[in-house]
Amino acid sequence: MEENKVEVLMIEDSPGDIRLAQIALKKANILNKLTVVEDGELAIKYLKKEAPFEDATHPNLILLDLNLPKVNGHEVLKFVRSEPSLKMIPVVVLTTSDSEQDVMESYELNANCYITKPVDLERFMEVVRMIESFWIKTVTLPPVGMPG
Repeated sequence: MEENKVEVLMIEDSPGDIRLAQIALKKANILNKLTVVEDGELAIKYLKKEAPFEDATHPNLILLDLNLPKVNGHEVLKFVRSEPSLKMIPVVVLTTSDSEQDVMESYELNANCYITKPVDLERFMEVVRMIESFWIKTVTLPPVGMPG
């Protein structure tokens, strides 16, 4: 059943949002692995498999916050879409911003969807469960570790 394991990379700097996502995703009925990196610079290093992430596996799905330290989410998205070995990975923008400019720029950079994080705890958990239900249980994702 290991072949059904879903690798999710969450790029998020809010410890509270990370913890809530971990709790919601642990309730999934399939095997999955959630890796978290807390800034955009580390996210790019992870995706490039640079130190300290030499053994990283390309994820099947990326959950991306926009308001990140060091390198913002749009720059991370631009990097992902420019790399042949990464550009097929679905990217779900999950951010507090409801700015029309952020929404437009995310879609211009080929985000797969844009979700504004609810501030309410229960609603946030529900959104993460919906992401898990659709992106992990329903759609067919590209395989982990695609050649590049």
